Amino acid sequence: MVLTIDIGNSNIVLGVFDKGDLKFISRISTDINKTSDELAVMMNEIFTIRKIKNGSITGSILSSVVPALTQLMAEAVRLVTGTKPFLIAPGIKTGINVRIDNPAQLGSDMMVNCVAASTMYPLPVIVADMGTATTLSVVDTEKNMIGGVIMPGVRTALNALIAKTAQLPQISIESPKKVIGTNTNDSMRSGVVLGNASMLDGMIERFEEELGCEAFVVATGGLSGEICRHMKKKVLHNPNLLLQGLYLLYKRNGLPE
Repeated sequence: MVLTIDIGNSNIVLGVFDKGDLKFISRISTDINKTSDELAVMMNEIFTIRKIKNGSITGSILSSVVPALTQLMAEAVRLVTGTKPFLIAPGIKTGINVRIDNPAQLGSDMMVNCVAASTMYPLPVIVADMGTATTLSVVDTEKNMIGGVIMPGVRTALNALIAKTAQLPQISIESPKKVIGTNTNDSMRSGVVLGNASMLDGMIERFEEELGCEAFVVATGGLSGEICRHMKKKVLHNPNLLLQGLYLLYKRNGLPE
């Protein structure tokens, strides 16, 4: 079995693959104050709950956008599984070309998403990842990652709105009953859900204008399911895209399964 780990700004996502089959996914909150021992205890408890036997994890791969946790998690993985995780870093075999001004600046999550999308879907492909930040990444017909955009995430923007206003309440992020809200909560939901869907529709339209052709669009990330079903653009929802990309990279780099 192969352990895949994505360290994001809000959550650490663990996935275990057995011969290409994603057996389970678990999430723990990202906390830069955790020690490697604490992370190892949490991971071990997850494996116990999921009935993963000692020694069954034969390899691991790790992507991180939180540098303070990268080595701590790597040590936690070693303590629990006895394997040193393969780290997503410049120079690994990806199968795509990064054609941006400074390839070293490309977030590992965006790169992994692009690897997965360019392998699994028609090209050109646009990846919309809705997490702490909302990112759009583009891979052209020649498997070149040519760039993208970074915007405030859905919940990040909502939290900023609430923090900077005196009378707006905390709300759940769910579909509004209609576009024109008739109360504060529904007005906020319309702005958050339909506003983000419209923004993505507009950005994808602009991307396609620059590409000169229509692109396949895949959406992933924590809130992507709620947002993309309101988009006018045809979008495939794949919540496991990044973990699938990590597994593809594990195999592409010739690591033992």
